[in-house]
Order: sequence, then C-alpha cells, then structure tokens
Amino acid sequence: MTDTQFSTTTKVFHWLTALLILTIIPLGVIASRIDPVTDQLIAQKTLLFSIHKTMGVAVFIVALARIAYALTQTKPAPLHPDRRLETALAEVVHWLLYLSLVLVPLSGWIHHSAAAVAAPIWIPFANSLPFVPVNPTVSDLFGGLHWLWSKIMVAAILLHLSGALKHLLIDKDASLRRMWFGQTSVVALTSNANRIPAIVAISVYAAATAFGVGLGAYSPSASQQSSRLETPQSGWTVTSGQIGLTITQLGNPISGSFKNWTAAIDFDETAVGVAGTVNTTIDIGSLQLGSVTNQAMGHDFFDQSVFPTAQFIGELISQGGEHSADGILTIKDHSHPLSFPFELNIDGNTSEMAATVSLNRTDFGIGGSITDEANLANTVALTLSVIATR
Repeated sequence: MTDTQFSTTTKVFHWLTALLILTIIPLGVIASRIDPVTDQLIAQKTLLFSIHKTMGVAVFIVALARIAYALTQTKPAPLHPDRRLETALAEVVHWLLYLSLVLVPLSGWIHHSAAAVAAPIWIPFANSLPFVPVNPTVSDLFGGLHWLWSKIMVAAILLHLSGALKHLLIDKDASLRRMWFGQTSVVALTSNANRIPAIVAISVYAAATAFGVGLGAYSPSASQQSSRLETPQSGWTVTSGQIGLTITQLGNPISGSFKNWTAAIDFDETAVGVAGTVNTTIDIGSLQLGSVTNQAMGHDFFDQSVFPTAQFIGELISQGGEHSADGILTIKDHSHPLSFPFELNIDGNTSEMAATVSLNRTDFGIGGSITDEANLANTVALTLSVIATR
C-alpha cells in the first residue's frame, strides 16, 4: 500500500471478507428462524448452520491474516482530511468492523465448542477449542455475546455501505475506485495516525457488552417462564439434588438439568415392601439444555406454555436391601407407568439417593413429528440425585 493506493492483497482481503459476511449473515438469520419440528426441517437447519459456522471460522482466519498484513503496510490517507468529523466517524466504523470480524466469529466458535451442538463445522480441527469446556454456562455466555456483537457488526456494515455510497453518488470521488482492482490516480496526502477512533470503537463494544448484562442477553433460557412451586410438607425435606437430562441429537449427546423442582417424600427405612411415597413436581421452564433450550420449550416438544410442570407420583419399595420407585410419570398430557431402582444411603437423619432412568420421548409426545432417530434419538436419560433430611 501507499499514500494513494491499496495493494492488490488488501483488495483481495477486503472483497473476500465482504463476500463471506454478506453470505453468512442471511444464512444465520434463515437457520435461526427454522423451527426443527420435522426430520426435513432438522436437516435443513443443520445444513444451514453448518455452512454458517464453517464460513464463520473462515471469516475469523481471514480477519486475522488481514489485520496482520495491514500492520506491515502504509495506510492510504483519507481523501478529505479537511472533513475532520466525517473522517473520524469513518475511522471509528472501520475499527468497529475490525473488532467485529474477530469477536463475532470467535464468540460463535466458543459457543459452538462449549455447547457441543449438533450442527458440525466442516473443518476437521474446528469442532472443539482448547481450554473451552463443554459447559452450558460458558455456552450461554458466548451465545449471548455472539448475538449482541453481531448486531454491532451489522450496524457497522450498514454505516460502511452508507459511507461508500455517499462517496460514490454524492462526493463522486475515488474512495470506492481505489479499493477496486487496477490503478487509480489520486493526489497524495499525508496520513496521520490517530488512536482515538480505535479507543471509541473499543468503548462502544465495552458499553454494549455491559448493557447486555442488564438485558440478560447472556442467558438465553432466562426468557422462559418458570412456575412457582411451593415446598411440600413431608417426612423428609430435600436439601439439595439434581434432575439431569441428556438427549442425543444427530448422534451428539446434549446434557442439561431442571433447576427448579420439589419432592414430597415419606419413607420408613425399617419397612419391607411398600416403605413410603414420593410426589415430585418439575418446573419445565427451569430446564437448561444448552443451545436447544428454547427449542425444547416449543409446541412439538415440552410445550411449556401449556404444560408448565411434569409430575411423578409413586410408591417407594424396599425389598432385600434393594430399593425401587414404582409410579406414574406425567409429561404434557401423557401419563405412563415408570419403575426404576435407586441407590439409597441413610445416615441418621440424612439420606442420599441416586438413580439413572431411561425414558422414551415418544411415550410423552415429545418431538412426535421427528421419526428418524438419526436426527433425535427416542431414548432420553435422566439422572437423579437427592439429599434429604428427616
């Protein structure tokens, strides 16, 4: 590059980035709006998201290469240095674009790696990142950041396009021509380094990120409506525990848990046969299941707005030192018998219980229109752990 010209390499980087970005944005919008309630729609959504993610990684790599190259070059001077405010605003927009080209794909990449979501990235090394754990909290955080920062990127792109059109149609100068291929004759001007636009752009990102905290943008599942569950009175009081859930989508396990539930437990460890009862109510809206949380709340799945809770009512059976629960599980408007063994350890007035339960989602009308188990397996695993005091 010189004071008047961009190099051919810079132009290739610019137009390659533009092509990738103008393709990747509509792909992401279209994919996010597909409700994957059938096998065909799951395939379409997965395909579009895989293309979107793969191109996102490409944008990140190209952006790093572009920035590294630009640091070794002389930047052409602005054509209208006398228009100080306009020139400063253009520099801020350029810095917003540079930040976006790195931060937006990187946040999406981390979200993908932490969520272990089904739509794969078509680059062999790209589906997991070093030092990024498979963790719903990390996934929610970077998923929210990706959503918020992408809005900054779109705004910066629109401002950049508006500026280019102004130079082309109103100013009728060489701004656009000198970014196109071939030589453009422009009077040489002095380019003065100015750090203020970079500082302003970084401040915009920082302020928007802080504002996102107030909006709850980093907890996508926070928009779900939770049910108010009253603590029941019973012989044993639950002090802690977890109801975990694992589904298999496109061959990949996705795990989460219900954060809000209650259990009324009466149990006599000295009894043989029917030794007690249990009545567990689960707040469906409290489910956190990574990137598919909102999908799971939909009409074809848990239909949380119509059926906000699930319930298991059963008897606790003790026989020969082994323990089991035998009752009825109700999800949505489907009730089915459910029996499962559990491990129990009672020490004085404290008991610890653990169990693994296998369910068939079709028994409860979950994802009924998805018949291909390659898309969504019928078997769902529940893990239960409870600590209670007498």
